[in-house]
Amino acid sequence: MTKQDRVFIFDTTLRDGEQSPGATMSHAEKLEIANLLDEMGVDIIEAGFPIASDGDFAAVKGIAEQAKTAVICGLARANLQDIDRCWEAIQNAKLPRIHTFIGTSPLHRAIPNLTMDEMADRIHETVTHARNLCDNVQWSPMDATRTEDDYLCRVVEIAIKAGATTINIPDTVGYTAPRESAALISMLLDRVPGADEIIFATHCHNDLGMATANSLAAVEAGARQIECTINGLGERAGNTALEEVVMALKVRNDIMPYQTGVDSTKLMNISRRVAAVSGFAVQFNKAIVGKNAFAHESGIHQDGMLKNAETFEIMRPEDVGLSATNIVMGKHSGRAALRSKLSDLGYDLGDNQLKDVFVRFKELADQKKEVYDEDLIALMQTGDAEADHIRLTALKVACGMGLEKSAEMTLEIDGEAKSVTATGDGPVDAAFNAVKALFPHEARLQLYQVAAVTEGTDAQATVSVRLEEDGKIATGQSADVDTVVASVKAYVNALNRLIVRREKSGGDKPEVSYKDAG
Repeated sequence: MTKQDRVFIFDTTLRDGEQSPGATMSHAEKLEIANLLDEMGVDIIEAGFPIASDGDFAAVKGIAEQAKTAVICGLARANLQDIDRCWEAIQNAKLPRIHTFIGTSPLHRAIPNLTMDEMADRIHETVTHARNLCDNVQWSPMDATRTEDDYLCRVVEIAIKAGATTINIPDTVGYTAPRESAALISMLLDRVPGADEIIFATHCHNDLGMATANSLAAVEAGARQIECTINGLGERAGNTALEEVVMALKVRNDIMPYQTGVDSTKLMNISRRVAAVSGFAVQFNKAIVGKNAFAHESGIHQDGMLKNAETFEIMRPEDVGLSATNIVMGKHSGRAALRSKLSDLGYDLGDNQLKDVFVRFKELADQKKEVYDEDLIALMQTGDAEADHIRLTALKVACGMGLEKSAEMTLEIDGEAKSVTATGDGPVDAAFNAVKALFPHEARLQLYQVAAVTEGTDAQATVSVRLEEDGKIATGQSADVDTVVASVKAYVNALNRLIVRREKSGGDKPEVSYKDAG
């Protein structure tokens, strides 16, 4: 495979993706997602923004030290302090990369109040400094698609001469269209000296729903790195979805003859994990990894599928890691069957983990006649509590037409059982009021979302709860056949996460607010 037909996949789920309000992940979750990305064959993992906080620094450092094959990248603004901090975090990686950036459009130049010449000098100074520390340097002109062509060519040339090995062209606000995305890459390759000796990258946001199309257009014009996130996670409308560009290049290799190193059979598993730890559910009709991506309800479609799957499917479910068969588990299923099924779903458990999961599986099987793959995934996600400062031990609710809605609850708070009865507008409201009465707090409820895991009246409900307290946001998720129980467990899970962050905040540096690199 030649350099020209290889497209490098740069995943920024842990940096740009995590900037989505409420998507903040714990240290352990970041390391887990980074490990899955590495195993999947992602070329570059942007692990975070080390200067943002001590927590970000620790996560980037931990990811750098555990990575096996991927390049580990840290983000840094165009100043020496940021770059030094970034290098400190990634220097132990087998393959480290410093990614430094500055906003080059007229709107962004006004933020640091720099003239064009002053900004050009800063770009030369900071890229040179980064290259003196690390031989793999990426530079981004933030808001490149709204930067004047002549100035963009000028600063890209400066960055290349200063030692940048990758130039990323961000569509920071999702403003451009495919033909413009291609034309911009073509112009830079044509006009900038040395452009043919480095890698051009494309980083597209999805504000107009064109991120994937813009990324692929840039590749056809000569870009050889796509920046993307799992599930398209990211600020506002999100980023280019990794799973979409990978499968587009694979399925339409006839017209886009480029290859990636990503193992597409691992896409579904990592999609589910990112959805679980971020609290951002994947929409049912999401391309590639949505619940309905391979579902057919139309009679014409079903008839065609039965005769020949290729009539209505351009790729096989197995290509993205979906099991060809959904074997139903039940209360008579044993540990070996459960271990095998969980392994098929991407969960490889040790004996002690399996023992805990098996107990919860049996409890679920006693409540449901049939336990599907989706139920097992929800079961695994429910077990991901970050800390058990607060634990639900008992709950009884009263509701109905003409009746007062109340919740009688017992919580175990730092080992001490406390009980209360509270009322509310409905059973969930009453239960949340009970939690607040037992554990007073100022966290505001930003999101309450319920989705059925499978069909049927005995289906589990997956509940996501997002809380905000003093600028810190935490998302909790849980699943149960009882919607109120799932709601309380998700609420408590989010509270536990806030408590952990509250305890850690005393040691963290203030978070950097101006941290979007596109």
